[in-house]
Amino acid sequence: MSAHVQAGYSAETFLTDGNREQVGPWKLERAMRNARSKVEDLPTGFRFHDLRHFLASLLIASGADVKVVQARLRHASAKTTLDTYGHLWPDSDESTQAAIDAVLAARTELRQNQARTAR
Repeated sequence: MSAHVQAGYSAETFLTDGNREQVGPWKLERAMRNARSKVEDLPTGFRFHDLRHFLASLLIASGADVKVVQARLRHASAKTTLDTYGHLWPDSDESTQAAIDAVLAARTELRQNQARTAR
């Protein structure tokens, strides 16, 4: 069980401070500025929102489908997720072409077999 759950935080509360209060955007930005100065090789303009993009790319690279990524990022619709991250999913052209080739090959074989038995 995660420390977040053990501490009794709601699933709706993402970031809390030491007083169990939700962290506001300005406090979060200050914390990010502080972290940027301590993390080696972190880009100067790195923002908290960039962590969301990083999470999304990790999920997609590990094979998560669009609905899983949508849920983790709390997007209202899968369209938002696809519009933003669709380019990160593997291209399905090769698998689509392979499926079509398999169907056409099976059909050709079936016709050839039918032609042989008709003789």
